Amino acid sequence: MTQNGIVLVVSVSILKDNEVLIIKENKPFAINKWNFPSGRIENKEDILHAACREVKEETGFDVKLTGTTGIYNFISSSNHQVILFHFIGELTGGSLKLEENEIVDSKWIRLSELMNLPYQKLRDANVIKQIVNRLLNEKIHSLAIFNEPLKGEVLNED
Repeated sequence: MTQNGIVLVVSVSILKDNEVLIIKENKPFAINKWNFPSGRIENKEDILHAACREVKEETGFDVKLTGTTGIYNFISSSNHQVILFHFIGELTGGSLKLEENEIVDSKWIRLSELMNLPYQKLRDANVIKQIVNRLLNEKIHSLAIFNEPLKGEVLNED
């Protein structure tokens, strides 16, 4: 979703057996670049739902979100201002089926190996390396910051 020229994006690190799933994209501004499963939040879509939907669309996997490494604000390789919400997920079902045309490969990789990949092989490498650093240092936050009202908080249902 684009709001006032800002692109809102979700991405997910799927962790399994000390490895993370990365995908190789084939998009106009990211040809043969490795990334986490990710994509734009659709209009009026819940952020957590968007993250699970993007994983399913790009990889065929179902995930349960377990935490977040945070929110990242940067200028993308396509020269857009991006606000990226990054999550951690675990597999709950599905099977690997890469999104045709846009995703050309995938692999499971140790976080330390991902951290050592050359910048030119990664989409928005600075952000990916920030995320990996937070994962390696276990700087993970609860999902509660995205959807739980504070005690006594009244939600207006307009």
